Amino acid sequence: MRHPILLAALLLLLAACTTATVPDKDADEPSGARWQPRPGLAWQWQLSGRIDTSVDVPVYDIDGFDQPEATVTALHREDRKVICYLSTGAWEDWRPDAGKFPKSVLGRGNGWEGERWLDIRRTDVLEPLMAARVDMCREKGFDAVEPDNMDGYRNRTGFPLKAADQLRYNRLIAKLAHDRGLAVGLKNDLDQIPELVDDFDFAVNEQCAQYDECADLLPFIAAGKAVFHVEYELPTGRFCAESRSLKLSSMLKKYELGVWRRAC
Repeated sequence: MRHPILLAALLLLLAACTTATVPDKDADEPSGARWQPRPGLAWQWQLSGRIDTSVDVPVYDIDGFDQPEATVTALHREDRKVICYLSTGAWEDWRPDAGKFPKSVLGRGNGWEGERWLDIRRTDVLEPLMAARVDMCREKGFDAVEPDNMDGYRNRTGFPLKAADQLRYNRLIAKLAHDRGLAVGLKNDLDQIPELVDDFDFAVNEQCAQYDECADLLPFIAAGKAVFHVEYELPTGRFCAESRSLKLSSMLKKYELGVWRRAC
């Protein structure tokens, strides 16, 4: 026979636990854990010009070097999550830490002025440099990191990079973010999504509709993880219907990634 006092105490404890674990309807991550963006979240991606903090979306993706802590704080006041854009697979000659990269890790240009692919096999050199960059994101108060140029092995980098090199490096970048309590997104690198979906908290993709590749991103959606997607050349009428059906967070942007956007 159960003791009535013990039974009452257990019922009270159960009620307290249930009340404490009911999630807020607006929350998009578990309490006490790093941010876990869910499919369908609207976003703004602005890497050039003065940041317009008035766009009514829950997620902003902005440049980690160019934007000060004050911008991140201002966005947080409006209940926005903020992603820190960093180039982790390519060197940029205008960054304040550019002189810390030895010439031996600098490869071919990647098609953008002032940028060169990095030899991602040289983690002895790159890990401390990238750790310092992620530290900067954390210190400014960002919620997540968007590491760019994460598919060098599929490009003419000047180095004999293999798929295994890319997997190892991408997982290293994810670990650097997670060790600092930050979420991290997989940028493009579609072919390695099956191997990397568990290591990343969301995906960022450019032009999957133009190249008929959006279905490749579905492992993220199936895992309950957001896919932040942009097109540059297709009108919204050519991709928004598919994006909505796939639960992608899609919009049309211009290549300079300024304020202008046209969301699905």
